[in-house]
Amino acid sequence: MRRFVYLLFPLIVIAVLFSACAKRQTASETPAQPQGQLRIAVVPKGTAHSFWLTVKAGAEQAGQEEGVQILWKGPAEETDVEGQQRILEDFINQKVDAIVMAACDADGMVPIVKQAMAAGIPVITIDSGVNSDDPLSFVATDNVAAAAKAAEVLCQLVGGKGKVGMIPFIKGAASSEQREQGFREGIKKCPGVKLGPVLYSQSQVERAMQVTEDMLTANPDLVGIFAANEPGAVGAATVLEQRALAGKVKLVAFDAAQPEIEALRRGTIQALIVQNPFKMGYEGVKLAIKAIKGDRASIPKRVDTGVTVVTKENIDSPEVQELLKERK
Repeated sequence: MRRFVYLLFPLIVIAVLFSACAKRQTASETPAQPQGQLRIAVVPKGTAHSFWLTVKAGAEQAGQEEGVQILWKGPAEETDVEGQQRILEDFINQKVDAIVMAACDADGMVPIVKQAMAAGIPVITIDSGVNSDDPLSFVATDNVAAAAKAAEVLCQLVGGKGKVGMIPFIKGAASSEQREQGFREGIKKCPGVKLGPVLYSQSQVERAMQVTEDMLTANPDLVGIFAANEPGAVGAATVLEQRALAGKVKLVAFDAAQPEIEALRRGTIQALIVQNPFKMGYEGVKLAIKAIKGDRASIPKRVDTGVTVVTKENIDSPEVQELLKERK
């Protein structure tokens, strides 16, 4: 019997050591969350473009200042409505403390927002809202006014006459539809300019290249293009350079990704309508924290984060460089 115990003892020691190592490994793989720390889910429309990375930087800055945990997750493509719904449902099931989101579809996300609010999870929308009054606030560019400004700038660039095209991104996405609306309204104020082809990029550079090719082939008299977001701008700029039309066909675009800034410096893009995505993420999280703490009376229903028209002439100014610094 004593011999059996002697033989068994080393095995017991090994088992205890293995268990301790396993526990230490598990602890190191899953960082401990401070007890009582608030969790705010930030769900963008997509994760592929620099715009959303700047939103993330703003959200994380606010989270760091407030001592809350930011859970960042979004669909890879801005057209993946079902994917975004699944992500949001998962966060609701996790019982996060608040949700900050940019909706892939203004109508399609209404039920999931209602579900979150019914579960006691406050929702703040940023960039692209939903067709519902349920969210506590909408933090975004005034897309209609900003796109009208883009129309005004493009009208000046083409000398107040000629045919121009427009590249929105996704039908049903609130920000895309608002920019289309604003540009149409703005062009009407420039009687010598006619709005010609309107083709959608689906927020994909390759698709934007194809629709720009189609646009120029069918309309050889085109004098200008408005691209309503980063992929549309990059795709349109690429095709204009390939066709040796850079500077001849004027290009005004939303956003300020590094490829757009480089195209602006080369003279392929004449003006960028630059939003403040850092502020969207930052203010979205700050308002979410107010909602969690019960301070809903001080939450504005609408926060306009503003736009700046950036050109080759003002891009190196301190004000513009400050605005662009998070995108580098």
